Amino acid sequence: MISNSVFKNTVLFLVLLMVSCRSLTPNPSPKERGAETAYNKDIITGADNYIAYLPYLKDKKIGIVTNQTGIITIKEFTEVKNNTNAGSDEAVKFVKTSIVDYLLSEKIKLQKIFAPEHGFRGTADAGEHVVDGKDTKTGLPIISLYGDNKKPKPEQLAGLDILVFDLQDVGARFYTYISSLHYVMEACAENNIQLIVLDRPNPNGGIVDGSILEKEYTSFVGMHPIPLLHGMTIGEYAKMINGEKWLNTSTSSGQGIQCNLTVIPCLNYKREMNYSLPVKPSPNLPNDQAINLYASLCLFEGTNVSVGRGTEKQFQIYGSPFLPKSDFSFTPVPNFGAKEPMHKGELCYGEDLSKIEKVKQLELKWLIKAYNTTTDKNKFFNSFFTKLSGTKKLQQQIEAGTSEAAIRKSWEKGLNEFKVMRKKYLIY
Repeated sequence: MISNSVFKNTVLFLVLLMVSCRSLTPNPSPKERGAETAYNKDIITGADNYIAYLPYLKDKKIGIVTNQTGIITIKEFTEVKNNTNAGSDEAVKFVKTSIVDYLLSEKIKLQKIFAPEHGFRGTADAGEHVVDGKDTKTGLPIISLYGDNKKPKPEQLAGLDILVFDLQDVGARFYTYISSLHYVMEACAENNIQLIVLDRPNPNGGIVDGSILEKEYTSFVGMHPIPLLHGMTIGEYAKMINGEKWLNTSTSSGQGIQCNLTVIPCLNYKREMNYSLPVKPSPNLPNDQAINLYASLCLFEGTNVSVGRGTEKQFQIYGSPFLPKSDFSFTPVPNFGAKEPMHKGELCYGEDLSKIEKVKQLELKWLIKAYNTTTDKNKFFNSFFTKLSGTKKLQQQIEAGTSEAAIRKSWEKGLNEFKVMRKKYLIY
């Protein structure tokens, strides 16, 4: 006789298997939607997990926050004539398409697009003003969520039932897509609109490292008390924003509000998996190496050292006219994503990190080395450094000659407290 516990476990296994198969097997149709991806066929993103979110959207008026990273892979069938009496066969190919185009093909009532920093097509420079407009392909209005309009206004949300959020994050506190997420969640909460976040893997996995943001240094490049590398997906991060009540705290109760949040998870994803992005998340993160080094090298953006903007190795090299002459040098020039790069037209000496092994923590050694060898220490740091690091302590420690080991030791308490909080919101 089968025991009750064995029977229950067997039933549970069969249910999970059915759910998994349903998620992995597209509905048959002339253009059958698939979930396989050329960049990691084992991982199904939240956007590709269409079975889970399409029922929410049917017969509702929808807005979407997305850009060029909001892609879905569809499986297309075409008729192929053969030379037998059997007639014709079907050929299949996988095609990447915009989440916007996909939703329209599914007859979803998409009303407007909200675009973050870099714009809907992801072509604007960092910090460049992006104007509202209209998507030439679909005719949908595009509303910029950057500059003076970081938070959707009530009139911009009027008439919408649901807002969908589909952006690819890279796991760093100062990458502004999570700041846009905060403002979108806040606007949804204040205007009673449901928010659906389509989750995507964090290409920097579960790395949790760096100084915790101090409240007095809150800005658009750091809105919450988290480390420089948070080790969460954007869906998990949304859950944390909601759960910790970080949204508008100026309510009569003094407590933050919460939005009606639904996170559509990735399938077959584990945090330790390598994940190579299918498209550039922003103009100056061209490949996996740049994304991996981004958090470590972005601190240079608060100094007089270039991180390769104006070259083809953005965030894979660093250098300055004020560093010692070496075998490696580069000269920044205006290019795609950097119309006015730092040290434009000047010869910069530094290091090429484009071929080094993948880093597994926030690396300070290059920053410390550059400070110790610069010919102009008085002009090395600028005011932006404190915003990026989220504290004055890091600059003070480097200027005082504190060792990297001692600096890392000073982060331990904050990181341990963050990890305890973070654990409550993990999906994977």
